[in-house]
Amino acid sequence: MITVAALSASLDLTYLLDTYRLGAVHRTPGPLAVAGGKALNMARAARAMGADVEVVALLGGTTGARVAEIAAAEGLPLVEVAAGAQTRSCVSVAAADTGELTEIYEDSAAVPAEALARFTDVLAGRLAARPGWLSVSGRGPTGSGDVVAGLVGLGRSAGAAVAVDTHGTALPGAVAAAPRLVKVNRAEAAELLGVPVDGDLTAMAAEIAARSGAAVVLTDATAGSVAVDRDGVGRVGPPAQRGRFAVGSGDSFLGGLLAALEAGADLTEAVRLGTGCGVANAMVPGQGHFDPALARRLAAEVRVERDG
Repeated sequence: MITVAALSASLDLTYLLDTYRLGAVHRTPGPLAVAGGKALNMARAARAMGADVEVVALLGGTTGARVAEIAAAEGLPLVEVAAGAQTRSCVSVAAADTGELTEIYEDSAAVPAEALARFTDVLAGRLAARPGWLSVSGRGPTGSGDVVAGLVGLGRSAGAAVAVDTHGTALPGAVAAAPRLVKVNRAEAAELLGVPVDGDLTAMAAEIAARSGAAVVLTDATAGSVAVDRDGVGRVGPPAQRGRFAVGSGDSFLGGLLAALEAGADLTEAVRLGTGCGVANAMVPGQGHFDPALARRLAAEVRVERDG
């Protein structure tokens, strides 16, 4: 089972345009709307790959209601906790003529302390009923401090294996809280460690593993990824195919990764499936709405090397 903590869900809107020019007027029938944010995207991908998934989501206002409605319509199990603030919206514009994707991400609004307390209580209750993984993706609402690190501690206290995919000021505390798995990208790892972004990826992963005691997966865009755990180092290359809808690919990667780990795969094989999910996500618009069969075919193409 995978329980997903969604502190910063969003209504994700993707506009598909023939062409996009800054300062011009563009007319379109309307966007593709997704119940999004990193956590919901990840949950959707994990569920697509066969995992038993439930999301505990902090939602508020008319936007939050729409997110809950979309999630219900697609059958994504969601436990809603009232945020006391409007859920954010995020907008992507994909231009067919250039292949470029323009993204505008709204920060999560600050929420009352009592809303965060309710969220923690509800999540604790669900973890008691659902052994397995707790996935914590993204950052908390504005002004929520070390809430991500607190959720790592909550998960560990409940006996869950905790996976973290966060960035910025939330990442150091999350790593220090000793999760089971840390999955971040090259730039996020470099910022955490205070090293050049073009440094050795394996060395970065090993250092984060030493600090956290966790298995660590660092992604490197189209160059593949590195995985470090107690069994050694795995290097996973990318499939030959590429897509142009990259939003949510990192989240889909984590969804596939955790679905495979939950099913008993070792870390490197799980990263292989995560890679397939990330690329399959990029092939079509709509975060986490990819073809699972395609994801598995792409995963089978991935080159894997293991040291140790």
